[in-house]
Amino acid sequence: MALHFELVTPAKLVRSEDVHMVVVPGAEGEFGVLEGHAPFMSTIRDGKVQVYKTEGGAPEEIDVRGGFAEVGDNGLTVLAEHVEG
Repeated sequence: MALHFELVTPAKLVRSEDVHMVVVPGAEGEFGVLEGHAPFMSTIRDGKVQVYKTEGGAPEEIDVRGGFAEVGDNGLTVLAEHVEG
């Protein structure tokens, strides 16, 4: 099973792919999202989104600044104010 992950800024769609897990730097602390996660919404703080493409694999880290994360029926969407790189 895979989690659909999208990373979006006001300017463009940065990433849209199926992954194993994503760890998001939430305003209240980091949280991990797997396929089937309950609906959830959080503001995010400046930090690194960690994208695990496979179970047990090393994460790819993406620097983000500000925004929101939403988990819904379609997976996880991170709406970042700015993405480094």
